[in-house]
Amino acid sequence: MPITAIQADITSLNVDAIVNAANTSLLGGGGVDGAIHRAAGPELLAACKQLNGCTTGDAKLTEGFKLPASYVIHTVGPVWQGGDQGEAALLASCYWRSLTLAASVSARSVAFPSISTGVYGYPIHQAAEIAVTTVNATLEDDSAVESVTFCCFSAADLAVYQACLNQLAR
Repeated sequence: MPITAIQADITSLNVDAIVNAANTSLLGGGGVDGAIHRAAGPELLAACKQLNGCTTGDAKLTEGFKLPASYVIHTVGPVWQGGDQGEAALLASCYWRSLTLAASVSARSVAFPSISTGVYGYPIHQAAEIAVTTVNATLEDDSAVESVTFCCFSAADLAVYQACLNQLAR
């Protein structure tokens, strides 16, 4: 199956592109965003400053600099506001736009964190279902991307992603 889930440090993965769960400024932050900026080095911040931010649901591309990944795709997930403010469509757009950018630079392997489930408060079960469904549909639509890894921070998050992937396999 071209879609898998693991528990690991996304900054250590040997894939063509990793996705950063960024904020709209793209200038670094906490969680995954901070870890990626620290691991990539100061060149990443300099490159992000040239991008003039990013809107929620969109994505932008930089080099990976000191990361094993050649590229970082920065996407801005929605802040959870109860589910009736278009959050699902915005979250799905993050995954679709990220894969579209990956394909544009011939990245064949992509790793995603669990977008919006940290400080942005998106419920993990709903977010994982959207992530898995959107990625699967995008890959089936003849994407150049060959493999996607959901890189989970915790064992609990990993279990949720694995359950979603098991549902998909049925």
